[in-house]
Amino acid sequence: MKIIYAQEFQKQLKKLPIDIQIIYHRQEDIFRANWRDTRLHIKKLSDQPFPFSFRITRNYRALFVFVETDTILLATIGNRKDVYRKRS
Repeated sequence: MKIIYAQEFQKQLKKLPIDIQIIYHRQEDIFRANWRDTRLHIKKLSDQPFPFSFRITRNYRALFVFVETDTILLATIGNRKDVYRKRS
């Protein structure tokens, strides 16, 4: 799986607590190996410009979209209440 990082994603990732960043990198490794892995809790979102999310922790999510069959754009990351609100 090829991953492209949006500028906003990179900026938001750096703002997260270090422990969340470490967990994110573990989740990204799982995502690269198999994006359908149940540990990611992939959700199809409705009425959002970025139609998918995956779980980092109980409270943190990453939003993404497929740009090609094997390529995704990670759009943003953050607390779930904030990332969903930004995109509505």
